[in-house]
Amino acid sequence: MNILVPIDFSDLSEKALEVADSFATLFNGTVTPFHSHVPISEMDEPYALGMGSQTYQDFEKVEKELFERVNAIAAEKVDQNRLKPAVISMGNPAQSIIDASEDYDYLVMSTHGRTGFTRFLLGSVSEKVLRLAHTPVIVVEDESEVDSFKKILVTTDFSDNAAAAYPYAVEIANAAGADMDLLHVLSFDQFDKDERDLSLRKIREERIKILAKEYFHTVKGTVNSKVIVSEDSAHEAIFKYVKENPYNLIVMSTVGRTGLKYLMMGSTTANVVRHVKTAVLSVNPRQDYN
Repeated sequence: MNILVPIDFSDLSEKALEVADSFATLFNGTVTPFHSHVPISEMDEPYALGMGSQTYQDFEKVEKELFERVNAIAAEKVDQNRLKPAVISMGNPAQSIIDASEDYDYLVMSTHGRTGFTRFLLGSVSEKVLRLAHTPVIVVEDESEVDSFKKILVTTDFSDNAAAAYPYAVEIANAAGADMDLLHVLSFDQFDKDERDLSLRKIREERIKILAKEYFHTVKGTVNSKVIVSEDSAHEAIFKYVKENPYNLIVMSTVGRTGLKYLMMGSTTANVVRHVKTAVLSVNPRQDYN
C-alpha cells in the first residue's frame, strides 16, 4: 500500500502525516510526503525557510530546500521504515496532487492549510482533489481521532456509485479488526410533502440488511445497519448522527444516486467533509477497485 500525503507546512497538514502513518501500519505500507509550490512573487518566500528574493529565483535551490524541509517534517511524524523520500512539484497544487496520486493507492490530506494571499489554500485544493482524483482520499481534521480505525461508518444511498466504496471499507475493517455500521438517510428534505410516507423506512431497513449480507459478509468484526429518518438534508443528518456516535473513519462515495427521492451523495460527501471532525475516506466511483 503506497500512500501520498500532500503537506503545506501547516500544523494541520502535518496531522495528515500522522494519520497516514497509522494507516500504513495496517497494511505494511509506505508514506510519501508531497509538496507543490507555486512561485508567484518574491513576496511569497517558501514558507519560513529563510530564503531571500535572490535565492528565491533559483528554482533548483528552492526545490532542494523544500525537499529537505518536507523530509525533515515527515521524519518527525512517520516511522522511518515506512517513509519514502519527498516528492516536490512546481505548479498548481490541486492538479499536481491529482496527477501525482495516480501512482499511489491512497491520498491522505487535511481539509485546510495555510491562509493568506499567496499561501497554499488546502481547503479549496482538497475539494478539487475530492471531485477529480481517481485515487481514494482520506481527509482529516486536526481533531480526527483515527485510533487504528477501530470503528467505521459506511454511508449508502443504495446506488452502484455508493457501492464503489464498499470494498475499501471491507479491506480497512478487516486490516484494523474494526466494527462497522452501515447508514442510510431517509431525508424527507428531498421529498414533496405528499410523498412523505414513513412506510418507506421499513422498505429501506430491509434493503440495507440485504446490502449488509451481500457486500459485508466477509467483515470479521461486527456489522450493524441503520436507517435514519430526518427532516434535515442528508449531510446534516449524518453530521448530527456522527456527533452523537463517534467514529474513527467515515467511508463515502463522491457520487451517488441523483433525483429528488434519494440523497445526492456527491454534494453530501463534500458537505460532510466540511463539517465533521471525523476522518473521511472519499472514493471516486470512476476508479475501479483492484
